[in-house]
Amino acid sequence: MLILVGFLTTRKADGETFFTANRNSPWYLVAFGMIGATLSGVTFISIPGEVGNSQWTYLPLVLGNCVGYVVIALVLLPLFYRLRLVSIYSWLGTRFGERARLTGSFFFILSQMIGASFRLFLVVCVLQLAFFDAVGIPFALTVFITIVFVWIYTAKGGIKTIVWTDTLQTIFILLSVGMTIWMILAALNMNAGEAITAIRESDLSRAFEHDWRSGHNWVKQFVAGLAITVSLNGLDQNMMQKNLTCRTLRDCKVNMFSFSFFFLVTNVFFLVLGALLYIYADQEGIVLPAKSDEVFPFLALNYLGVVTGLCFLLGITAAAYSSVDSSLTALTTAFCIDFLKMHPEAAGQGKRRVLVHVAFSLLMVLVIVLFRELNDSSVITTLFTAVGYTYGPLLGLFVFGLTTKWHVRERLIPFICILSPVLSYLLACNSEKLLFGYRFGFEILLLNGAFTFLGLWLARRRIKK
Repeated sequence: MLILVGFLTTRKADGETFFTANRNSPWYLVAFGMIGATLSGVTFISIPGEVGNSQWTYLPLVLGNCVGYVVIALVLLPLFYRLRLVSIYSWLGTRFGERARLTGSFFFILSQMIGASFRLFLVVCVLQLAFFDAVGIPFALTVFITIVFVWIYTAKGGIKTIVWTDTLQTIFILLSVGMTIWMILAALNMNAGEAITAIRESDLSRAFEHDWRSGHNWVKQFVAGLAITVSLNGLDQNMMQKNLTCRTLRDCKVNMFSFSFFFLVTNVFFLVLGALLYIYADQEGIVLPAKSDEVFPFLALNYLGVVTGLCFLLGITAAAYSSVDSSLTALTTAFCIDFLKMHPEAAGQGKRRVLVHVAFSLLMVLVIVLFRELNDSSVITTLFTAVGYTYGPLLGLFVFGLTTKWHVRERLIPFICILSPVLSYLLACNSEKLLFGYRFGFEILLLNGAFTFLGLWLARRRIKK
């Protein structure tokens, strides 16, 4: 189905279609499809499972996300759309100089490549255990075939195809969650009202943690959610490239406001699903896996029937493809525009773009297979967490550029952006000793951005009139 959509959306496609979808995407398609792109395969598995560990304390983070999307709509979208940017890091070049542009784009490419590979790695591991091992397909071949399929339907249409395939993938994700909830209710012999009452009366629905030292404190979660959204979505080529394909700035804003509402509702459904999974396991006396990420796959594939298992596999596959296809397109766009200086409307650049697209596809296969060879989940998780710190410099760069009129010694920008996440990571590892038991959660991103902002301020310089 994805390949068919790719074929239908690539007729009369050109370079501008790949990078900007000719700035003609309907806002409602972008808004709905972004749900699937935001909910990766990791999120699809982790949110329901995490309910058993931290209840609904993820909800304040989601509320912060929604406020962050409003900030993006009011602050960043007008700036990016007015300048008609293809790569949002081009603005850093205009504001600070070419080194800032390349630094921002490099940090995005590094983060996106490892992050997308990590998310796909976890999903392929689930699919390998659930299906491909049984038919004798080795892990490396599974990964290669997965990436080949993504390349086939995105190679020509690029972001235009992504807008439409994201919509299809989101439908499958929501159907998967809805069908699973329906099957659990049938197994528990409950209706919707009784299920809501059962969740509300259980400890699983506790959403607000008031202990200031906890990583799940609701204030820290809310603020971190806002910062994560602005940094990982507003300053991320992957997410913003879709928004900038809308026809007008008004459409861009309406898309973002609508998406924030859909995003909140979808995450509440995932939290409801998580609570129902644990209620079902408790009532049936099922011993759950020790790792929370294995709870949803374990129950869906072993206890809730063939239909639920099939829906789970379709949902997680849709989530994985929705995350990876947009990542490959964004990586290709960032490298072509920022490093190769390609212009979207220029003719005769198709071969170079295709080569870059192929190179990133093969590199992603290599990284995922390397994750498998490491065979150490703690090392891989630590690597993924560390890469998340690289969004802090992007946050600091954009905030400094938007809120001050200072110029910066350009040669120092790459060093500042490398040093800031290192300092943040070291502080996070030792915060309980240094800060009286305080543990950083997602709000470490704010500190990371603050270090970058401070470094840029120290490296500022005046410009003669």
